[in-house]
Amino acid sequence: MADSQFISKLEKILPTVQSPGRYTGGEFNQVIKNWDSVSVHLALLFPEIYDLGMSNLGLMILYDLINQHPAFGAERAFIPWIDMEAAMRAESIPLYSLETKHALSEFDILAVSLPYESLYTNFLNALDLAGLPLYSTQRSEDSPLIIAGGHAVFNPEPIAPFIDAAVIGEGEEVIIEILENYQFHKNNHHSRLETLESLSQINGVYVPSFYKPQYHSDGIFSHMELTNHVASETIQKRIVGTLPPPPLKPIVPYIDTVHNRAPLEIMRGCTRGCRFCQAGIITRPVRERSSEDILQAMKVLIPNTGYSEIGLLSLSSSDYTKIVDLIQAINEQFLDQNIAVSLPSLRIESVSVELMDALAGKRRGGFTLAPEAASERLRKIINKPISDQQLLDTSREIYQHGWHTIKLYFMIGHPSETLEDVQAIADLSKKVLEEGKNIIGNRAQVHVSVSTFVPKPHTPFQWVGVCTIPEIKIKLDLLQAEVRGRGQKLNWNDPEQTQFEAWLSRGDRRLADVIYQAWKMGAKFDAWNEHFNYQCWLDAFTQAGLEPNQYTIRERPIEENFPWDHIGSGVKKSFLLEDYKWSKVGQIRPDCRGDCYACGILPSYNDLRHLNPGPLWLCPEVVR
Repeated sequence: MADSQFISKLEKILPTVQSPGRYTGGEFNQVIKNWDSVSVHLALLFPEIYDLGMSNLGLMILYDLINQHPAFGAERAFIPWIDMEAAMRAESIPLYSLETKHALSEFDILAVSLPYESLYTNFLNALDLAGLPLYSTQRSEDSPLIIAGGHAVFNPEPIAPFIDAAVIGEGEEVIIEILENYQFHKNNHHSRLETLESLSQINGVYVPSFYKPQYHSDGIFSHMELTNHVASETIQKRIVGTLPPPPLKPIVPYIDTVHNRAPLEIMRGCTRGCRFCQAGIITRPVRERSSEDILQAMKVLIPNTGYSEIGLLSLSSSDYTKIVDLIQAINEQFLDQNIAVSLPSLRIESVSVELMDALAGKRRGGFTLAPEAASERLRKIINKPISDQQLLDTSREIYQHGWHTIKLYFMIGHPSETLEDVQAIADLSKKVLEEGKNIIGNRAQVHVSVSTFVPKPHTPFQWVGVCTIPEIKIKLDLLQAEVRGRGQKLNWNDPEQTQFEAWLSRGDRRLADVIYQAWKMGAKFDAWNEHFNYQCWLDAFTQAGLEPNQYTIRERPIEENFPWDHIGSGVKKSFLLEDYKWSKVGQIRPDCRGDCYACGILPSYNDLRHLNPGPLWLCPEVVR
């Protein structure tokens, strides 16, 4: 444990800050190992506040897996809120782990979870609070290895100078391989470079210092030059062949978190092929957990946590092959426990009357649907092949089954979008509300959430540009004028935050200087509206000598190389390009549950599919 002086300082400041329970640890199901009995110490850093980070499923999974191994220990760390950071800096308290209160600088490995790009300045702030050099080149032989993971690192280049390595893809198997590899080099007193060279030979591990980006004379990215003989041309993402057992004793926080429920992943991946959706590409192939395993896990998970609600998690829970049978079985087996079931992600195409019947009596809040676009023309472009009538029919059934509120998620700024398409959002939302009023009168509510499209790496739309701020404001003004009145509510994203997200998700390695300059000028908690400072980021671009619009509104020619092309998602770039061309003529690519369209996943993971036969993979069988 930490020394008495550290504990004394901590006890002094905790009564002075908001939500001190964020910083104490000691929760139910926490794992504390004897520091001296562990060979490799790893800190799981989620660079957001505890309230948000503790609901992250990836953190729960890795914490559970690592701590099952007797030689390895995983502890947690989160970024402190503004008041706690000020108190820590005033008292010279470094960022520490919740379990043993050791400073993060004392760990062997700092594993950083980056599910989204707006955490980048928080990540730098965490390193600074830990007393660690921000740039990998400035760290000593004794510094922890900084290894990043999460969806954001499918384009790792904007943070490449700050990390020693990145895990591309799923971490359940590769994290143990990394720890075993590190243990070997630590025991044999090998250098940091030798360790990194060895780690780079693990499938799915990217070491940025072994790659040097090259640029054309006009500043556009050209290609990646390998600077170490061990480096591979492409780093293919890691996946697991079958979903490992879920965490059955997750930590139960003392304070409210964003999701106060027991999480249980029922499926990974998506077959729908929405052209804007990065998650649907980078989590392929679809692998389901069997209904038997889900039910057995619930029997252990519920008494181990005391939660009265369980979240059945996936990108699209209603697409789970036997979702109705599963919900009915849960109803039967847990009838006397009053367990609420939440399906956080539902698709209009797979929400059936039978599913709503099964969910009856287990409602929590509104019922969420995501049409994404309100005109059928635009839905063909984005490969969301549903009709207005389907949405209205589904909405009618939802209201008839007792829900009062329907939440509709739309995007504006899609390729080739017109103001007529934006007007259609208001018109369709009013039609949904009218369906509700016809059934339950003025109790019917429609909440419309509108985000602005950002073309993400590894998607068919990675070639298109982002709408300008004036264009976005015109569209938002229209919606704000139209979606109003009794029973209607409109939420929208700040257009400036759209530009910010696009810079970081589509950037090259030169963006690291922009991130650093913004952090130096005070940027942090960029995902929080009250802390986001757009002008700070524009000033950072000026300091770095870069043009922001180069990363946002510029449409990419199809022959252009991307800064993330050396990162393999398993889906071929040629397949994404074909889908992009199809979008231009409104050609639909059907759900690949019915037919395989040769996206590249099976050739990339042929052996893994062969080792995992049966229906839980939704890709075709591999016959040898």
